Amino acid sequence: MLVLSRTAEQTIMIGDNIEVKVVGIQGGKVRLGITAPRSVPVHRREVYDRISREGQTKKRAKQTGPHAA
Repeated sequence: MLVLSRTAEQTIMIGDNIEVKVVGIQGGKVRLGITAPRSVPVHRREVYDRISREGQTKKRAKQTGPHAA
């Protein structure tokens, strides 16, 4: 894991087309702004995990559904 220190308004680049900017810092929270191509999904981890679980559930249902071999 790469760990970087940034202050408000500073950015980091991921590859050539993803920019992460520290928008603000207040209390124990850091606000980030992310600029990425529309083809790159960007989610909070808890949302990503939920999407992954739902995808696995649908995949299993498809494999065990009435038309499964």
